Amino acid sequence: MTVPPEELELAAAFPPASRERWREMVKGVLRKSGAADDDTPLGEIEGLLAHETYDGPSIAALYTADDAVPGRPGLAPAPRPVRPGGEGVAGWDVRQRHTDPGPDATREAILADLENGVTSVWLTAGPEGVPVDGLAAALRGVYLDLAPVVLDAGAATAEAAAAFLTLVTEQGKADTALGNLGADPLGLAARTGTAVPLDGAAALAVRCARAFPGLRAITVDGTVHHDAGGSDADELAAVLAAAVAYLRALTGAGLSVDEAFGQLDVRLAVTADQFASIAKLRAARRLWARVAQVCGAADGTAARLHAVTSAAMMTRRDPWVNMLRTTVAAFAAGTGGADAVTVTPFDARLGLPDAFSRRIARNTQTLLLEESSLARVMDPAGGSWYVESLTDALAHAAWDRFTAIERAGGLPAALESGLIAGWHAEVWERRRRDLATRRAPLTGVSEFPHLTETLPERSPAPARAGGGLPVVRYAQDYEDLRDRADAHAAATGARPRVYLATLGPVAVHTARASFAANLFQAGGVETVTGPPEDFAAAGTPVACLCSSDRVYGEEAAAAARTLRDAGAARIWLAGKGEYPGVDDALFAGCDAVAILETTHGDLGVNR
Repeated sequence: MTVPPEELELAAAFPPASRERWREMVKGVLRKSGAADDDTPLGEIEGLLAHETYDGPSIAALYTADDAVPGRPGLAPAPRPVRPGGEGVAGWDVRQRHTDPGPDATREAILADLENGVTSVWLTAGPEGVPVDGLAAALRGVYLDLAPVVLDAGAATAEAAAAFLTLVTEQGKADTALGNLGADPLGLAARTGTAVPLDGAAALAVRCARAFPGLRAITVDGTVHHDAGGSDADELAAVLAAAVAYLRALTGAGLSVDEAFGQLDVRLAVTADQFASIAKLRAARRLWARVAQVCGAADGTAARLHAVTSAAMMTRRDPWVNMLRTTVAAFAAGTGGADAVTVTPFDARLGLPDAFSRRIARNTQTLLLEESSLARVMDPAGGSWYVESLTDALAHAAWDRFTAIERAGGLPAALESGLIAGWHAEVWERRRRDLATRRAPLTGVSEFPHLTETLPERSPAPARAGGGLPVVRYAQDYEDLRDRADAHAAATGARPRVYLATLGPVAVHTARASFAANLFQAGGVETVTGPPEDFAAAGTPVACLCSSDRVYGEEAAAAARTLRDAGAARIWLAGKGEYPGVDDALFAGCDAVAILETTHGDLGVNR
């Protein structure tokens, strides 16, 4: 019997690793793919694999200690607060949003949430939620000194804040009530295009600082910029610019710098791109610390971050997949150090969330906190060369954008001039291109769509005010195509169809036939499969050849003639290559949206 050694030196059996050796091995792989050749310098190998972000910085294929960012995780300039470990860790604030305009229904939902793991309430009031005169009814039974209430009333902020402060005073909770009145005139201006003065928000901040010590007045909401298609750096820059504008207004109204900082909360979007979201939250803290330092705030002044799972990434089609997206985003929020996290219910794009979807949303956070023990780790991302490097690059990119806004005259001027909208539009066009080519895939929408799905039915949600920055959704182009195809099917009794003409044995054509079917179904177009000879019976003018390159070379031209003779108006080919009679090709990286638009036109689907 062999006795195992007391100490295992796991690396002892392997030769020392080096960056140069890694480059040599990677170059061998890239030569096989054609991305590199024998003459490619080793110093260029990493550049071939780098991925540029929408903010400009590149993500490398390899990070080592050479890429370490100076400083120790958790210490100044702290990219995130250090949570103590051990038993009894509170973790972050589990915050649920409520937008139902019915006070009684909202009250029932709020109490159910608070009884089952939610620790604070995000309440939409005014025309986009509970009527202002219904606030007291909606919050009846809520202990305002235990469960913070964050208001979101848009243009009705002054009225909603007055009603809420009256309620707090009547309940004798002026000294102990917790939450935020949600004033954000610059966020409202960005969303509606209407300039809003800052003096009202400043007056609320002064009143809170003097008479309601547990309440804050202002939420610096960056999600309006995220929802407009902006990059992470754009969102952070806009938040910083708004915060600085509020600090000026608040100190001008009589508050000290420290008191002014104490009246601000920050709201940011997090997505299923978990590392980018982690870096964004860490960068936000670092940038906030820099602004506090420049303003002369007391040491330790930290941002209070509210992370919200992205509305832009949510899909209406196959909404169940949204549960996975929001789980990853919530993980990123917790790992990135958010103080409060809101998970958007999976059915939010369909209307008002029901009890089941709210339960899933809050239990997502419960699982991360209680079962995954995410909040018990002092600094999960600290020390990661990749995350620390990405945080540093994002912080610098956001600071550059922030200073550009300041040079333009501040956030109100940058909004009015179109500077901000131009940045967002540029990023959105790049992202939209990635979505169209499926470089950025959407499961259940651009990939693996479910044509026969039955969507859950939900009550309509109140419409959000618009008129300012646009609101984009990652799935919008594909879902528009699906809607038009569904309308065509309802009007004609038949779904638009493409015939997949397969060549050769099943093992040869299956992969490309599946690829083509997946692409066409992303636009609501069903597919039927068979040999070219059976095309006439399919009842469609569009065909797509599916097989291997070798078979195409032998049979594609003849098959195209067969299809054309049978009435094919357009013939696609799954794969790359040009063959007589074939109109165009679809392949990995092609513009799927453009192909689907063309196919809709060929099949008579109305725009």
